[in-house]
Amino acid sequence: MDSCTTQACFSDPWCHCIIRDSVDPLEIIEKLGGFFGKSIIPGKTLLFFDEIQACPNAIRSLRYFHEKLPELHTAAAGSLLEFAISEIPSFGIGRIHSLYMQPMNFEEFLEACGFSELARLINEATPTKPLDEPLHDRAIDKLRTFMITGGMPAVVSIYVQKHDLTACQEALDDLISTFEDDFAKYRKKIPAAKLSDVFKSVALQSGCKFKYSKISDIRYPSGYKKAFDLLVKAGLVHKIHHTHARGVPLGAQASPQKFKAIIFDLGIFQRLLGLDLSEHLVSDHVSLVNKGALAEVHAGLEFLASGAKNLRPEIHYWHREAKSSNAEVDYVLSINGKIIPIEVKAGFQGQMQSLGIFIEERHLKSGIKISFENFSVAGKITNIPLYAAAGIRKLI
Repeated sequence: MDSCTTQACFSDPWCHCIIRDSVDPLEIIEKLGGFFGKSIIPGKTLLFFDEIQACPNAIRSLRYFHEKLPELHTAAAGSLLEFAISEIPSFGIGRIHSLYMQPMNFEEFLEACGFSELARLINEATPTKPLDEPLHDRAIDKLRTFMITGGMPAVVSIYVQKHDLTACQEALDDLISTFEDDFAKYRKKIPAAKLSDVFKSVALQSGCKFKYSKISDIRYPSGYKKAFDLLVKAGLVHKIHHTHARGVPLGAQASPQKFKAIIFDLGIFQRLLGLDLSEHLVSDHVSLVNKGALAEVHAGLEFLASGAKNLRPEIHYWHREAKSSNAEVDYVLSINGKIIPIEVKAGFQGQMQSLGIFIEERHLKSGIKISFENFSVAGKITNIPLYAAAGIRKLI
């Protein structure tokens, strides 16, 4: 018998009824099989629980699927899932394998749009073998579109089917409304309004050191740190930790009180900022990415998406505060035991003073600039195009 997939979505009230009174996997698959009109066969069927955060009992049942039906392939997904898991006393430690999923990165966007060959050529390009200029221009043009749509699968699907950017923007607005509706479900932990305020403030403060004092003008802004931590835990916000970067691991030298933050998806980010789509379409790409630190956010999300899926993603930056010589490097990565400083430039030109200071102080051989320029090397600086940021690890 061929393999198949059975998907139970817990936004459907009927699915709640199936699992409301029992977590016995045999009873659950019997009822699901009857409801969907097809057998669920261990070793042949993938059982997929969607929107599982809406049904805590379904989350509890996962451990019993592992214990009683280990041969049945079972997977689950949901929005703000970490919130729901935190309310369950026991989540089956050692029995559940978690993967940290990200929105589609630029390479996946290209493949979804039918440009797999362009994605392959980008992956194979290096500073000694850059893309031909027509292909480089094509990659920039597609990146421009990606910066508008972002990588949420539902939005990318709309773009692939309709090539309608206005419809994509409307879908992003709907997703933001859905997130805010979900915030209300966790008001016992923190008021939904505070979660919404922090979510929007992260977008507004992107590219800068995050400050709770900038979230609201109200007199008593208590609870914002807890709200921020919950959004990070849910994967809707990524914390970029400051590091002194005098050795690896970078996290051992982090400053807990000093950090930046970015929204988890580029499309959601630009909608939270309220960027004008009509202006995007008539402006050059340099003007586009200069708005709201789009280039820096894009690069950070690409680094996160290219990391290990079984570990919570983590990236760092470096900032030196001095009276006469402030300096900041946008990102610092640890790759193959090496410290790699990275500056992101929106345009084709830009001073690299901070990167030079960091390289000299840490006695490094080189650093990375990410910009709209093609692959190249100039002295100690290697340039990687913004569209190739996800592949930085294989180039080191």
